[in-house]
Amino acid sequence: MSKVNEIVVLFNGYSRLEPESTDVFVSNCTCTLIKGVNGSNIIVDSMTPWDGPKILEALKANSVKPEDISFVVSTHGHADHTGNNNLFLNAKWHIVGQCIMHQDKFPIHHPWTPFELTPDIRVIETEGHTLACVSVVVENSNLGVAVICGDLFEKKEDIDNPELWQEVGSENQKAQYKNRCKVAEIADWIIPGHGEAFKVTQEIRDKLKEQLIKNN
Repeated sequence: MSKVNEIVVLFNGYSRLEPESTDVFVSNCTCTLIKGVNGSNIIVDSMTPWDGPKILEALKANSVKPEDISFVVSTHGHADHTGNNNLFLNAKWHIVGQCIMHQDKFPIHHPWTPFELTPDIRVIETEGHTLACVSVVVENSNLGVAVICGDLFEKKEDIDNPELWQEVGSENQKAQYKNRCKVAEIADWIIPGHGEAFKVTQEIRDKLKEQLIKNN
């Protein structure tokens, strides 16, 4: 068994305007598998309802069956992040934003505090894109400390151009600026909602702090 939590990005997300169109936006989320040190398997953001077959193929390529998934996390409740949660009904918990459930059971978890999946994997509150957004913090991983953050970061490019995350919608921009800084401070790598994973540098942290000060 691996001595580190293995993070496997099954599919990189994307978001863009349809070419030659002003009213059609094309988007799908990053889908990530975490193969935990303790044998737990976690799927984060299950894409659209049309993506089930390719998710199953990607899991098979990583020697994981749907029934092997221990936890399902959707960083928020938008349809491109929740579409195949029902493939994983053996999971101990389904977490959609700040809602935690198994069948008709909801653990008492108020106010929202970090929710531990394993000793070194936890779900934290990262309000901004929606009021109930969460991120998954994975310590002791093949990427060091990695944060799978959904649409808190749209893609790496939105650090230099914040309009990229603002134009797709933010229910609380001030909180999003704050939580982008919070995540960057703890992460070695960030896996954003609609782009490739990127390494966090001090330059990135400093730029996010400048944006927070300017906008709060």
